[in-house]
Amino acid sequence: MNPQYQIYAIKYAHHARRAAENFLDGKGDPHDGPMPLDYFVWLIRGADGENARSIVVDTGFSAAMGMKRGRQVLRSVADGLEFLNCDASRVKDVVITHLHYDHVGSFELFPAATFHLQDFEMRYATGRNMQEPQYGGAYEVEDVVGMVRRAYAGRVRFHEGDAQLCPGVSLHLIGGHTMGLQVVRVDTRRGAVVLASDASHFYANMVQQRPFPIVWSVPDMVQGYRRLRELAQSPSHIIPGHDPLVLERYPAPSPALQGIVARLD
Repeated sequence: MNPQYQIYAIKYAHHARRAAENFLDGKGDPHDGPMPLDYFVWLIRGADGENARSIVVDTGFSAAMGMKRGRQVLRSVADGLEFLNCDASRVKDVVITHLHYDHVGSFELFPAATFHLQDFEMRYATGRNMQEPQYGGAYEVEDVVGMVRRAYAGRVRFHEGDAQLCPGVSLHLIGGHTMGLQVVRVDTRRGAVVLASDASHFYANMVQQRPFPIVWSVPDMVQGYRRLRELAQSPSHIIPGHDPLVLERYPAPSPALQGIVARLD
């Protein structure tokens, strides 16, 4: 039997946005209204003993990047992790779901970590598609170069498709949003939970099968919704990457963290 883990979603930033901006087919939607983005990183923590390791999924972005891109940074990623007594400087494993600025920025906060990344994602982020604004616009060249430097230093573990990170935690190539987007499946006391990251920004993207506008392959993204359901214990075990509803549907680990951290297991 695989060990069972705790999972936390930690909100560090916010962006006011309208619904029409969150769907590929949304321009001119007569029902358009506010549909903001929340920005999260995720902490996976073993219960005890040898499994009391901390795995961080994605590394967010800095206040400077938030200012550059017009996002409201509420707290640093390091401070968010500290709420759960997790010291970013001591974390050994960080999963990078993909190399967009809001998922790989602030990687320098993790000097002891090995970064887990899909081969396809590095290929995509350093290849010909980055010359096109519709593909390269969500990447920051210094973030990508920083990950290349860490690859040369032996601090990136590349994965080719699905992989077992450790007992009870696995990585799964989805693609769609980017060429090499991966999701994380975690065994918990309530069953298999899938951290979808940007395989589905909102619950509505996958439920309505309406892709988010930033997309490398629409067929792969739509197929990804089906793959998420196959990996998870149930549809309610899929955690979208940017939906404020996550903080409403899941409890905070303490009253002081209400609206900041949700416990997903």
